[in-house]
Amino acid sequence: MKKIKVTVNSSEYEAEVRPNETLLEFIREDLGLIGTKEGCSVGECGACTIIMNDKIVNSCLVLASEADGASITTIEGLADGEKLHPIQEAFVEKGGLQCGFCTPGMIISTKSLLDLNPNPTDEDISIGLSGNFCRCTGYIKIFESVKDAAQRMRR
Repeated sequence: MKKIKVTVNSSEYEAEVRPNETLLEFIREDLGLIGTKEGCSVGECGACTIIMNDKIVNSCLVLASEADGASITTIEGLADGEKLHPIQEAFVEKGGLQCGFCTPGMIISTKSLLDLNPNPTDEDISIGLSGNFCRCTGYIKIFESVKDAAQRMRR
């Protein structure tokens, strides 16, 4: 077991983690933050995407012990209580989600994209979401959601 200290969604945690425990397992099982999803477990689908130290990462590929000292944002960290983040609002209103399984990863990747580029082109959106896979929407509604979120965040 290794002791780690992390900040997740602005709350500090100290915990002991197993040597082979992934950050995804730590977030879901130890912290009870189940918005981050386990999809493929090999870093291909993006369902487990989080922001760690201002960069998006697939939490299924990071050991929890590697996150010692890190600052992490999960999907639960975007809303302000019951008030959704503008990106979350845009995804709901523009239909950028269907089954919802990929949605947390898509929204986290969108947050990272818009933090770096508040006025993305279609190509920028394509690159920004390239690590996220959706089987339901066909991506048109996701792109519309990202564009709407960008407008909301510029207001």
